[in-house]
This record gives sequence, structure tokens and C-alpha cells, in this order.
Amino acid sequence: MISLASLFRRTKADDETGSTTGADPAIEADSTIEVSADMIAGIDNTADQPAEQSETLGKALSERDTLVQLCLYALDRARSPGVVERLEEGLLGIGVSSIRPDGDVFDPAQHEAGGTVSTPDVTMDGVVAETEVVGFADRGRLLRAPIVTVYKVKQS
Repeated sequence: MISLASLFRRTKADDETGSTTGADPAIEADSTIEVSADMIAGIDNTADQPAEQSETLGKALSERDTLVQLCLYALDRARSPGVVERLEEGLLGIGVSSIRPDGDVFDPAQHEAGGTVSTPDVTMDGVVAETEVVGFADRGRLLRAPIVTVYKVKQS
């Protein structure tokens, strides 16, 4: 990027000879003004770039979200464990992690209960027994809560 100050900076050659090209000073002054005007026009055009870059970034992020959702859709319908594994690896590579909370305490803010399973063990009450449908988070932002089966103590 060109700074405005660089347009007006003098060189040692300017001071010693008074001319940078040896041409008629009037013609040289005109070309200097012309170059400076072109440079200033270029500087004015760069002022619009941050808005354009912001718009481009917003569009790219929106398209990324759409592609992530499409990958989740494909993952849900994949029949091959190899395809599922490859999709999960690819998503992890861009910051989308799978959530399988087996063995964690059920948290209704983070999990969706799909069902319960009875247990005689009181210490297992409210613990996730298994993940029915894998959940996903994008850099900590929950995309889809996992659907889980939760242990529930038998009532005697």
C-alpha cells in the first residue's frame, strides 16, 4: 500500500540537480502531478476494499456453514463405517468435532434424551448409557445436540 507521505517525499537527486529526468521542468512537474493523481486515485480505491473483503468473508463463512450442514446430512445417511469415519475426520480438520457423551452426566442443555434404560446401580442414575445420534460442535458452538439414552434407577 502506498502512503500519502511517499507521494511528496524528495530524493537526494532532486535536491542536487533540481530535475529527476533532465526534461523541461514544466513538463516534469506535469508528469509528477499526473503520477501523484493516479496514486491518490489508487489510494481512494483501496478505501473500499475493507468493505468488499468483509462482504466476501461473510459470504465465505455462510457457504462454509452450508457445506458443514451438507456434510452432516451425508454423514447421517452414510452406510459405510469408512465413509462415516472419513467425513468425521474431514469435519474435524476444519474445527467441527463430534460429540459422543457416553459415560457423562446427562445435561439437558447439551444433550437430547432419546430414551432411558433401567439400572439397579444408584451411582449410574442420570448418566448417559449410549449415544443414539452423534452430536456436533463447530469450535465450541453447538450445531446439533447428541441424542442419548440415559440410565435411570429402577423403582423398587
